[in-house]
Amino acid sequence: MLRYALTRGVLLIAGLLVSSVLIFLTLRVLPGDVAQLIAGTQASREQVAALREALGLNRPIPVQYLDWIGGVLRGDLGTSQLSGASVGDELLEKSRVTVPLGMMALTIALLVAVPFGVLAGVLRGRAAGTGMSVAAQAVAAVPVVWAGMMLVVVFAHWLGWLPAQGFPRTGWATPWRAFEALLLPALTIGLVEGAMLMRFVRSATLQAAGQDFVRTAAAKGLTRRQALIRHGIPAVGLSIVTVLGLQVAGIIVGSVVIEQLFTLPGIGRMLVADVGTRDLVKVQSELLVLTGIVLVIGFVVDLVHHAIDPRQREAE
Repeated sequence: MLRYALTRGVLLIAGLLVSSVLIFLTLRVLPGDVAQLIAGTQASREQVAALREALGLNRPIPVQYLDWIGGVLRGDLGTSQLSGASVGDELLEKSRVTVPLGMMALTIALLVAVPFGVLAGVLRGRAAGTGMSVAAQAVAAVPVVWAGMMLVVVFAHWLGWLPAQGFPRTGWATPWRAFEALLLPALTIGLVEGAMLMRFVRSATLQAAGQDFVRTAAAKGLTRRQALIRHGIPAVGLSIVTVLGLQVAGIIVGSVVIEQLFTLPGIGRMLVADVGTRDLVKVQSELLVLTGIVLVIGFVVDLVHHAIDPRQREAE
């Protein structure tokens, strides 16, 4: 286990370094000049050149990268080129919206996908099972923006149960209002991602139903359904763990879109605004943090999968 964890840890670090290089170089080829943007349209060429020099934009690209990544390794994500604020502090403040939103969305996705996915597999060939499969495919095909708009119409405008937009200025000092503000966005992401995950759970359930140990349990006196529930369902957990990393990436991407739709002051909305203003240091640090979250979750998923799946340990 230790050897496997060390190997995956080295791959994680390599992945983060490669990601940092790609993020940095990609942002440098985007059109536009942040110095011109900060100086304004009335600034002279000399003023823009002086500002570019002050921001360090005239330095060689490798030097700029090493300066940035060296700061990241020391725990310093840099400062905004526009406001001068600490990027780390702003990310911490915005994470108070984005992290709870992601956790609520993931919880809803699992609550939808696991029971209904198993049930759709158990009831395969029946009208109820077919109906659940069709509903999952239909919901998974819906763009998350459209799903959010439909939920706003139903729960905010028709029923008036939840707020349509915004987050309380008092934040989590008023926990119920903050929870209400995040519930509809989390429901939007959770239902769409849950429908996608439900299809994996259904397939894993059907695959488990054909395994020898399930047939053996059925031959010893259990009904087919009892054998599947008692001995096949635990194997479904492996499939859920495997795709969970991909689901987290989907939730992060969905959060970027949903924070725009519901006017939530989270990391996704801040990222879109910073891309528009070409605040390069801020954007590259935000992207690296989001990429790092996805890679770390993938690392944890690999370790959990290795720990609970004896076939992987035997293959070493």
